[in-house]
Amino acid sequence: MAKGKFVAYFRVSTAKQGSSGLGLQAQRSAVHAFLNGGDWQLVAEFTEIESGKRDDRPELARAVATCRLYGAKLIIAKLDRLSRDVHFLTGLEKAGVQFVAADMPEANEMVVHMMAVVAQAERKMIGARTKAALAAAKDRGTTLGGFRGYRPSTEDRAKALETRQGKAASRGALMAPLVEELRAAGTTSLSGIASALNERGITTARGSRWHPTSVARLLEQLEGQNGQ
Repeated sequence: MAKGKFVAYFRVSTAKQGSSGLGLQAQRSAVHAFLNGGDWQLVAEFTEIESGKRDDRPELARAVATCRLYGAKLIIAKLDRLSRDVHFLTGLEKAGVQFVAADMPEANEMVVHMMAVVAQAERKMIGARTKAALAAAKDRGTTLGGFRGYRPSTEDRAKALETRQGKAASRGALMAPLVEELRAAGTTSLSGIASALNERGITTARGSRWHPTSVARLLEQLEGQNGQ
């Protein structure tokens, strides 16, 4: 049951969503449903119409300042919006402001920070792979901007495999501390680890839910890295 003072922060990616209420209304409904009952006060609401890739967030800055002014906790609708937004989390940490996600109130700062780091690393790797692929195609004389009859060479396929393996290794390194934390807390079965990761909103590298088989592959990967 919610208690204390709260400041709500909502974010939509486009002006169309902001003006139509699509996405925004769902976030607002989730926050108010979470706060329903208890002894609480919603002192302010702030709405940002901005892409998650942008770092300048004037409404977020105002929301954080208001939290500090009132000694309030910041509330957001969905944890996955925070997990993809490294700037959001960093700003809260620097300001010393607590937050709560309406869809997963039990999540703590450590878990969310790990999710944000994973998201940031994946975004950088995607950008790097895209640039490398375009540069390689240009060096081969391939005309960019559409299909021109090119078929990947053996060398291209080998490089693609190496890139995928590197991505898997990087993600495994980020997931290892969380897996160890779950095991230390007594969650050791494949199904138990899968359920715990799903409950925390952490997806697989492909953005899917965890299953015992995918956890088994992750553990096998981690054991392989440790044996190197």
